[in-house]
Amino acid sequence: MLTALVAIFLIVKIALAPAAGEWSTPVKAGPLNFEIGVPTAVRLATSSWFAPRLDGHSLDTRFGTVRFSWKDAAGLQELRCEPCSVEVPALGTQPIKVERLVATVRRDGNTLTGTFEATPKTTEADMLQGTWEGRLAPKNLHLSAKVQDAPIARWYAVLVPTLPELQRARIGGTLALSTQLVLPEATFAVQPVISQFTVEGLGTEAMLGARTSCGPSAKLANDSWLARAVIAAEDQRFFQHAGYDITEILASIDNNQKEGQTKRGGSTLTQQLAKLLVTGSDRTAERKLREMLYAVEMEQTLGKARILQLYLDNAPWGGNICGAEAAARRYFKRSARTLEPAQAVWLAAMLHKPQAVLEQWRRDGHIDPDRTKWVAESVRGISRNQREALLKSVAAAKYIAPEANTQ
Repeated sequence: MLTALVAIFLIVKIALAPAAGEWSTPVKAGPLNFEIGVPTAVRLATSSWFAPRLDGHSLDTRFGTVRFSWKDAAGLQELRCEPCSVEVPALGTQPIKVERLVATVRRDGNTLTGTFEATPKTTEADMLQGTWEGRLAPKNLHLSAKVQDAPIARWYAVLVPTLPELQRARIGGTLALSTQLVLPEATFAVQPVISQFTVEGLGTEAMLGARTSCGPSAKLANDSWLARAVIAAEDQRFFQHAGYDITEILASIDNNQKEGQTKRGGSTLTQQLAKLLVTGSDRTAERKLREMLYAVEMEQTLGKARILQLYLDNAPWGGNICGAEAAARRYFKRSARTLEPAQAVWLAAMLHKPQAVLEQWRRDGHIDPDRTKWVAESVRGISRNQREALLKSVAAAKYIAPEANTQ
């Protein structure tokens, strides 16, 4: 028996040994460890003579336990993962989890094709269906998948079935999605198509009369210097989007999966307001999906002017200060409505990392000049002469930060 086990081990090790330059991964079998070539293993597992031998077996992976079955009549393999999860750093610190994922696989040479179905355990009615294909190469695997138009409510039911808001939210609209993934690099791209996304039933209309706990309201008009500077710094398409900005979301996903690049957020002012007032700031996909629901409904119930006002009255500005009025009085000894243009740009430039920027201001006597210049250049609705004057005043600006012990 021992001789047979050793022989089997040597056969598997030799048969699956990675070729020079081939994508490989370590495998542990009891006390034994060895490297296998992933493309070679995929070809073996999907071959017509070996795939039937996997029927009824399972494999523990970092995504979950995958169970194999062979559909002889169709000549294809089925993989079932319950539950199945994947870590996507660009979408948060917690993995995205699907209660049940079933995929079929058929291989022709180095081309893989199949279908997939994702469902919550509770009901088959909320199934998401799609097709996928892959191209197997010695060093990687290129995958692409498509999900045709499906109700957005169904996406929520599959991805976050325990979300409390799903019990009362009436979600309209459809979402189609195309994705591309390259392994083992784990780089990916997505192309969503959202149509007529609406949300009702979350009660955001109550925010029309909401008061801030940050102090007196600044009551700033949309064309005030601070409002313009904040839009330039945080959400340049604020007046065009419906609560979410697909362009910024995709840019954030692309940027945040690249090593060495600065983390970039894709949230609109409306989403940031939802985070401030409702969802909190946990870096999870679930929180982001909740945030999206509230942001879409806020756009419908509050309107742009009220959303902007609420954001300015609740935004954090470092040092336990929140709200534009409190920040203007604390940092510049004047009301938010009477801020000089350079002071408005200075405050707006703080918003992406308010506490860190405040600490830099206290330590170095200034904040990031490149960011303040970028904000000044991005302010809209001003003349050429106004912009030139603004850029000069921002470049020359020197403000004294308040001491920490005086707050």
